[in-house]
Amino acid sequence: MHTSLQYHNNPEVKLFSGRATRYLADKMAEHYGKKIGDLKTQTFSDGEFQPVINESVRGAYVFMIQSTFPPSDNLMELLMMIDAAKRASASYITAVIPYFGIARQDRKDRPRVSLGSKLTANLITAAGANRVMTMDLHAGQIQGFFDIPVDHLNSSAIFIPYIQSLGLENLAFASPDVGSTKRARAYAQHFNADLVLCDKHRMSPNEVSTMTVIGDVKDKNIVIVDDIFDTSNTLCNAVDILMEKGAKSVRAIGTHPVLSGNAYENINNSQLTELVVCDTIPLKKESPKIKVLSVDSIFATAIRHLHEHKSINSLFIDSEF
Repeated sequence: MHTSLQYHNNPEVKLFSGRATRYLADKMAEHYGKKIGDLKTQTFSDGEFQPVINESVRGAYVFMIQSTFPPSDNLMELLMMIDAAKRASASYITAVIPYFGIARQDRKDRPRVSLGSKLTANLITAAGANRVMTMDLHAGQIQGFFDIPVDHLNSSAIFIPYIQSLGLENLAFASPDVGSTKRARAYAQHFNADLVLCDKHRMSPNEVSTMTVIGDVKDKNIVIVDDIFDTSNTLCNAVDILMEKGAKSVRAIGTHPVLSGNAYENINNSQLTELVVCDTIPLKKESPKIKVLSVDSIFATAIRHLHEHKSINSLFIDSEF
């Protein structure tokens, strides 16, 4: 009886990874001090696949690590991993999703569109997850789409030390659009620096027609702040106009390097000093202008705090983020 109670109060932690995020999960596990659990995904000749957990998870705290960037198989694999753990009697299942895909479908901005973020939240919950751990959601209100707890980590603990290491003078932070204003303002307040706003008007998705700058940028070292870099059209347009207005240098920080279409060519041919991103999504190719910082330590520490029932807030540098 005593042994059973002791085990119940101190469940074993087991980390598993999907195929798309194994590169990051291995680093998380190493930082945590455990090995990634034995999970294999077998694939049938027609492309159908099935994750198989090859060790007992009965009564364990299970963390299923997988970002949900395209293709949609990555999301489906995560759902099936969660389902497998639930059916194997895991005590508590946390979906660790460094990049929560389909996050830009978070509102009905026109008639007859899907709320993809809400649908994804429903699927993860229905699969059997007890909790979600993610980083820098495209919109914070997506947390409300879940009926289970969400640990929403942010990348400021990664980017702030890096910016400090640059020793930039006359520093200012810029938002490439209205949606990122809150993020840019938090950095500006932390560094006691100026805030610059870039106001854009889109003609269609991924196409910016006009952009204006609000604020003084002359002779300043500008850091653009965003959560997602996709085609980088908006980013490169912002860089051009900031340099035209007299900025000394422009660099950008952002958590998720989606980088689709001509993004790499746009960045390499731009006046951008550097683009600093996290490894929530693997780069498709190398670029001399792109620097990658790892989030492995933040997630590993958050997993430990969750298991030990400690606050996640202690991981944040500033409450403004």
